[in-house]
Amino acid sequence: MIKRIYYQTVINRLKEPRMFIQVLLGPRQIGKSTLIDQVTEDLTIPYTTYQADAVPGATAEWISDIWESERMKMATNQESERLLVIDEIQKLTNWSEFVKKEWDRDSREKRNLKVVILGSSRLLIQKGLTESLSGRYELIRMGHWTLKEMNDAFGFDIDEYIYFGGYPGTAPLISDETRWKNYMRDSIIESAISKDVLMTTNIYKPVLLRQLFELGCFYSGEMISLNKILGQLQDAGNVTTLANYLHVLDESKLLVGLQKYANDNARKYSSIPKFQVYNNALRNAYSSLTFEESKKNREIWGRLTESAIGAYLVGEAESHSMKIYYWREKSDEVDFVLEKNKKLVGIEVKSGKRTTNKGLQIFREQFKPQNTLVVGSGGLPVEDFLKMDVDLLF
Repeated sequence: MIKRIYYQTVINRLKEPRMFIQVLLGPRQIGKSTLIDQVTEDLTIPYTTYQADAVPGATAEWISDIWESERMKMATNQESERLLVIDEIQKLTNWSEFVKKEWDRDSREKRNLKVVILGSSRLLIQKGLTESLSGRYELIRMGHWTLKEMNDAFGFDIDEYIYFGGYPGTAPLISDETRWKNYMRDSIIESAISKDVLMTTNIYKPVLLRQLFELGCFYSGEMISLNKILGQLQDAGNVTTLANYLHVLDESKLLVGLQKYANDNARKYSSIPKFQVYNNALRNAYSSLTFEESKKNREIWGRLTESAIGAYLVGEAESHSMKIYYWREKSDEVDFVLEKNKKLVGIEVKSGKRTTNKGLQIFREQFKPQNTLVVGSGGLPVEDFLKMDVDLLF
């Protein structure tokens, strides 16, 4: 079993003197629980792991109960330090207030009880962190699996990664595509939508949100206005509602609407969004084409390739302090624009979708970017790009 890059960060922080609550945050089914199991097996610190969603009817007071139990274990066994792990803590209402109370008590009493919190609902976790735990935590943001990780763990080649994406739990199913798509929709997407999206905020039109998500996945890698999307939806709504729902899907690391790059914010915010999934598996779970049929269709495969590159970039954006845009003027476009520390990088994907495009040249003349790069035909191979450190572009 491979150890993801986050493993070393977690284990290093837990070896340090007790300073902060460590919060491991990321989408569902990317291996958060597996990673913390690997960490606890390799540490010499005694520990206990609790599952907040495994206790029927549990309330936030449950946190105080298990915390006191860990204190008693430390006292009984005369332990100098101990680790408490709580998974899916966002299921408990007002969880952060109880964590704050118990953490502060240990700090006052100089008790070396270290704490790791795991959560898949980004909005609920961050709401609790900002409301009650300011200054008491560090975030470790886990992303979807990369090509290198899927290759190392399951032998995925570049084509398999472009189509089937990076969910480790689905890897054994790709030989039966119908089963793979059913598992993706029923087990991963439905759980993410119902538990991590609909529970995070007041969604007055859940049917509308689901339709927006499915259409956004289908159009991943393409620009389409929210007004046009409205015309394809059965449930009534408006552009503002769709924009809010798209923001929630983005915060849940499922689907984002990239904005057009411009020199002023007003033009960015008013632009037509370019839909982009965070994992290509989300897109192809709804595809009517098989893996082999998609590869034979040059235009479709070009879109899938661009979507896979976009998924990699939006997944890397937060950890590299980047912002991701697209750029387009009339028929000229640049697929992805990366912005970091006031430096720009333009990326053009060439894989059969377009034969000619002067966009990169015009973008260079207009914005003077730090770097520009062609990925695919005539440029850096797609496989190499999906394995590279994006910081090298700057």
